[in-house]
Amino acid sequence: MNKFRYYWEDFPVGRVWEYGSRELSEAEIIAFARDWDPQRFHIDPAAAKATPFGGLVASGWHTGCVLMRMMCDAYLNESSCIGSPGIDEWRFALPVRPDDTLRYRATVMEARPSASKPDRGIVKWRWELLNQRDEVAVLMVGTQFFLRRP
Repeated sequence: MNKFRYYWEDFPVGRVWEYGSRELSEAEIIAFARDWDPQRFHIDPAAAKATPFGGLVASGWHTGCVLMRMMCDAYLNESSCIGSPGIDEWRFALPVRPDDTLRYRATVMEARPSASKPDRGIVKWRWELLNQRDEVAVLMVGTQFFLRRP
Protein backbone atom coordinates (compact mmCIF):
# COMPACT_ATOMS: atom_id res chain seq x y z
CA MET A 1 0.00 0.00 0.00
CA ASN A 2 1.27 3.48 -0.87
CA LYS A 3 2.06 5.77 2.03
CA PHE A 4 1.01 8.95 0.18
CA ARG A 5 -1.80 9.81 -2.19
CA TYR A 6 0.43 12.00 -4.41
CA TYR A 7 3.99 11.41 -5.58
CA TRP A 8 6.17 13.33 -8.03
CA GLU A 9 4.59 11.39 -10.92
CA ASP A 10 1.21 12.93 -10.05
CA PHE A 11 2.41 16.44 -10.93
CA PRO A 12 2.86 16.54 -14.73
CA VAL A 13 3.44 19.87 -16.48
CA GLY A 14 0.14 21.65 -17.00
CA ARG A 15 -1.76 19.99 -14.16
CA VAL A 16 -4.00 22.48 -12.37
CA TRP A 17 -5.30 22.18 -8.82
CA GLU A 18 -8.21 24.36 -7.69
CA TYR A 19 -9.27 24.44 -4.10
CA GLY A 20 -11.33 26.17 -1.50
CA SER A 21 -13.19 29.28 -0.73
CA ARG A 22 -12.26 31.51 2.19
CA GLU A 23 -13.67 34.89 3.10
CA LEU A 24 -11.46 37.29 5.04
CA SER A 25 -13.38 39.43 7.48
CA GLU A 26 -12.32 42.88 8.64
CA ALA A 27 -11.83 41.53 12.17
CA GLU A 28 -9.58 38.72 10.92
CA ILE A 29 -7.50 41.09 8.79
CA ILE A 30 -7.00 43.45 11.74
CA ALA A 31 -6.23 40.64 14.22
CA PHE A 32 -3.54 39.12 11.98
CA ALA A 33 -1.98 42.51 11.25
CA ARG A 34 -1.94 43.58 14.91
CA ASP A 35 0.23 40.54 15.66
CA TRP A 36 2.41 40.43 12.55
CA ASP A 37 2.21 43.51 10.30
CA PRO A 38 0.77 46.48 12.24
CA GLN A 39 0.77 49.07 9.47
CA ARG A 40 -2.08 51.61 9.43
CA PHE A 41 -3.69 50.27 6.24
CA HIS A 42 -3.95 46.81 7.86
CA ILE A 43 -5.14 47.71 11.36
CA ASP A 44 -6.99 51.04 11.28
CA PRO A 45 -9.97 51.38 8.90
CA ALA A 46 -10.17 55.16 9.35
CA ALA A 47 -6.45 55.74 8.78
CA ALA A 48 -6.49 53.30 5.85
CA LYS A 49 -8.93 55.58 3.99
CA ALA A 50 -6.20 58.23 3.74
CA THR A 51 -3.72 55.82 2.09
CA PRO A 52 -3.45 54.99 -1.62
CA PHE A 53 -5.52 51.84 -0.87
CA GLY A 54 -8.50 53.98 0.14
CA GLY A 55 -9.44 51.49 2.82
CA LEU A 56 -8.39 48.51 4.87
CA VAL A 57 -6.39 45.76 3.11
CA ALA A 58 -5.01 42.44 4.27
CA SER A 59 -1.30 42.07 4.92
CA GLY A 60 0.54 40.26 2.17
CA TRP A 61 1.89 37.96 4.88
CA HIS A 62 -1.70 37.12 5.81
CA THR A 63 -2.59 36.26 2.23
CA GLY A 64 0.55 34.13 1.99
CA CYS A 65 -0.61 32.19 5.05
CA VAL A 66 -4.06 31.70 3.49
CA LEU A 67 -2.42 30.45 0.29
CA MET A 68 -0.21 28.05 2.26
CA ARG A 69 -3.15 26.62 4.19
CA MET A 70 -5.13 26.05 0.99
CA MET A 71 -2.08 24.40 -0.59
CA CYS A 72 -1.81 22.04 2.38
CA ASP A 73 -5.49 21.17 2.19
CA ALA A 74 -5.53 20.81 -1.61
CA TYR A 75 -2.66 18.33 -1.99
CA LEU A 76 0.42 18.96 0.13
CA ASN A 77 -0.65 17.11 3.29
CA GLU A 78 -1.41 14.00 1.22
CA SER A 79 1.78 14.18 -0.81
CA SER A 80 5.32 12.88 -0.58
CA CYS A 81 6.66 16.46 -0.41
CA ILE A 82 10.05 16.62 1.33
CA GLY A 83 10.48 20.39 1.33
CA SER A 84 11.15 23.41 -0.79
CA PRO A 85 14.23 25.47 -1.62
CA GLY A 86 12.06 28.58 -1.52
CA ILE A 87 9.87 30.99 -3.40
CA ASP A 88 11.22 32.62 -6.55
CA GLU A 89 8.49 35.23 -6.95
CA TRP A 90 5.76 36.63 -4.71
CA ARG A 91 3.47 39.33 -6.04
CA PHE A 92 0.63 41.16 -4.35
CA ALA A 93 -1.20 41.76 -7.63
CA LEU A 94 -4.35 43.25 -6.09
CA PRO A 95 -5.28 44.35 -2.58
CA VAL A 96 -7.29 41.83 -0.59
CA ARG A 97 -10.07 43.67 1.20
CA PRO A 98 -12.48 42.75 3.98
CA ASP A 99 -15.11 40.26 2.83
CA ASP A 100 -13.15 39.23 -0.27
CA THR A 101 -13.59 35.52 -0.94
CA LEU A 102 -10.37 33.81 -1.96
CA ARG A 103 -9.74 30.52 -3.69
CA TYR A 104 -6.53 28.69 -4.55
CA ARG A 105 -5.19 27.63 -7.92
CA ALA A 106 -1.89 25.85 -8.52
CA THR A 107 -0.40 25.09 -11.93
CA VAL A 108 2.60 22.84 -12.57
CA MET A 109 5.06 24.83 -14.69
CA GLU A 110 7.96 22.36 -14.74
CA ALA A 111 8.52 18.82 -13.48
CA ARG A 112 11.75 16.88 -13.74
CA PRO A 113 13.43 14.02 -11.98
CA SER A 114 16.35 14.91 -9.74
CA ALA A 115 19.69 14.47 -11.52
CA SER A 116 21.52 13.57 -8.31
CA LYS A 117 18.85 11.70 -6.28
CA PRO A 118 16.84 9.20 -8.32
CA ASP A 119 14.24 8.68 -5.57
CA ARG A 120 12.82 12.21 -5.99
CA GLY A 121 11.64 14.81 -8.44
CA ILE A 122 11.37 18.58 -8.63
CA VAL A 123 8.22 20.54 -9.38
CA LYS A 124 8.05 24.26 -10.16
CA TRP A 125 4.65 25.80 -9.49
CA ARG A 126 2.60 28.91 -10.12
CA TRP A 127 0.41 29.38 -7.02
CA GLU A 128 -2.43 31.90 -7.07
CA LEU A 129 -5.13 33.29 -4.81
CA LEU A 130 -8.09 34.50 -6.83
CA ASN A 131 -10.81 36.77 -5.50
CA GLN A 132 -14.56 36.47 -6.02
CA ARG A 133 -14.20 38.20 -9.41
CA ASP A 134 -11.65 35.56 -10.55
CA GLU A 135 -8.89 38.19 -10.47
CA VAL A 136 -5.45 37.07 -9.33
CA ALA A 137 -4.83 38.85 -6.02
CA VAL A 138 -1.68 36.97 -4.97
CA LEU A 139 0.82 35.18 -7.20
CA MET A 140 3.73 33.00 -6.13
CA VAL A 141 6.19 30.95 -8.14
CA GLY A 142 8.16 28.33 -6.26
CA THR A 143 9.60 24.86 -6.19
CA GLN A 144 8.90 21.74 -4.16
CA PHE A 145 10.66 18.39 -3.92
CA PHE A 146 8.63 15.17 -3.95
CA LEU A 147 9.57 11.54 -3.52
CA ARG A 148 8.95 9.39 -6.57
CA ARG A 149 6.47 6.55 -6.46
CA PRO A 150 8.14 3.41 -5.08
